[in-house]
Amino acid sequence: MSTTETLLKGILATVGRTAFPPDALYKIVAPTTDSAKQVLAYNLCDGETPQGEIGKKAKLDKGNLSRTIAKWIEAGVVIRVGAEGHPLHLYPLPPKKEVA
Repeated sequence: MSTTETLLKGILATVGRTAFPPDALYKIVAPTTDSAKQVLAYNLCDGETPQGEIGKKAKLDKGNLSRTIAKWIEAGVVIRVGAEGHPLHLYPLPPKKEVA
């Protein structure tokens, strides 16, 4: 990853935390208490991992993951980047117990 890409991801994370603090982001990404797979999938949206690989790692059905990512994009917490359109989160979510 180039310096420019790293800086842009840092800016996105900073602005993202202002617009969506961790508690608000959790309500969008993991609306139910049993949403560990969704949090894992969200955290795997690093802009470099293909959606298919995210689904395999998070053990989520392809259709379910596609709908979930579309919902996150509509909510403004994930964008698609690069020629391949890989999903990129605003910033990774910490484990639920660490959220202030």
